Amino acid sequence: MKIKKKNYLIIDGYNIINAWDGLKDIAKVNLEIAREKLVDEIIEYSEYNGYKTIVVFDAYNVKNSIESTIKNGNIEVVFTKEHQTADSYIEKYITKLSKYDDVKVATNDYAEQQIILGNGCSRISARELRLDIDKSLSKIRNKRVKFGEKIHRNRVEEMLDEEVLSKLEKIRKKR
Repeated sequence: MKIKKKNYLIIDGYNIINAWDGLKDIAKVNLEIAREKLVDEIIEYSEYNGYKTIVVFDAYNVKNSIESTIKNGNIEVVFTKEHQTADSYIEKYITKLSKYDDVKVATNDYAEQQIILGNGCSRISARELRLDIDKSLSKIRNKRVKFGEKIHRNRVEEMLDEEVLSKLEKIRKKR
């Protein structure tokens, strides 16, 4: 009997947002847009690479929050319940998976990386994830151009009003 191996990518959402400069800047102004931008990038990347992806955002300090999951194709976005960290959710989740599954967890949290490795999963840093996404999206674009498909972009600039864009530009220029 051949066991069908599944490929999982589990992402500590806020850890990645705070590690990527562009998303970190957006999060300072509007955290919801930063979350959406991360998820948007992950959707196409996950489809292209054949991952079932879980992006975990913790609601550790959010009063009376309950766990909620939003599913979109091969991607699930999870908001943890009150007093539950993304790390604890991820630890619990990976223990339920088959030992035959290929599981990658994206986080820069060193303690979490040790637990991940101890459970037989592989870890990917925020930087490695960024590079891998960029490489995959470049391949997707090249494939579309090759087949004459028109590329549709959803840019953050198109969703923000002029005042917010102006503030973001000022933050960018201060660097």
